[in-house]
Amino acid sequence: MERIGVVGCGLMGSGIAEIAARAGADVVVIERNSEALAAGVARIEKSLSRAVAAGKVPEDEANRARGNLSFSEDFTRLHDRQLVIEAVAEDEATKVQVFHRIDSVVTDRDAILATNTSSIPIIKLAMATKRPEQVIGMHFFNPVPVLKLVEVISSLLTSPDTTARVRAYGTDVLAKKVITSPDRAGFVVNALLIPYLLSSVRMLESGFASADDIDTGMVVGCAHPLGPLALTDLIGLDTTLAVAESLYEEFKEPHLAPPPLLSRMVQAGLLGRKSGQGFYSYKS
Repeated sequence: MERIGVVGCGLMGSGIAEIAARAGADVVVIERNSEALAAGVARIEKSLSRAVAAGKVPEDEANRARGNLSFSEDFTRLHDRQLVIEAVAEDEATKVQVFHRIDSVVTDRDAILATNTSSIPIIKLAMATKRPEQVIGMHFFNPVPVLKLVEVISSLLTSPDTTARVRAYGTDVLAKKVITSPDRAGFVVNALLIPYLLSSVRMLESGFASADDIDTGMVVGCAHPLGPLALTDLIGLDTTLAVAESLYEEFKEPHLAPPPLLSRMVQAGLLGRKSGQGFYSYKS
């Protein structure tokens, strides 16, 4: 799979596009408007420049990656792609619409359509296409160029060939560690992680402990690289809320229900690092 499409160039899409380009693929990135495209281009350039400055990526490799990338608002640019990875906002209706559009323009009948969703059932997106056997989950982790894990999620209709091809691409081409999950909300990582994050928000909301004490307890006491509230800020409070809602919708377990504080912060636009303010401030 040498011709890759990425739909969405936010935090996740830009990282996916970058690593695919660095791995040698011809990558077409699609965004909804010129402003979002410009922000995505800047995000990728910042990431590549930082990697070169840190000595993690040679300058010639970064330049090759830049040359492998092209950007557009035109969905028809995806027509010849062998793998298209959707990385738009974690909203089911939006993703369903995007999959319908991708399916309508990709002419390669062997092409694989993948989603980077954190929690939405793969089958719901697959049924928006005429090729559900070629739809699969390919869940990367932020920051994509740094974190090695990819969850591969097959729906009830995903073909074994599709699963094998995506596993091979993730492992052999992108040099990621691939784990597999059944098609159930949260998959492996978020099914474990989100209840933990929600518990930390409830602890703060109840006044049981301060944000600093909660995070320090887990960093110093349990050797976590980030405390749960700082991690929620990194993931994005809106994404955390969306995954929690998906988990609660599927399992109806009380500990999966989003705390009111989390919902109110999202409504207020306090989304974490991406907005400059969450449980902590990131404004310079």
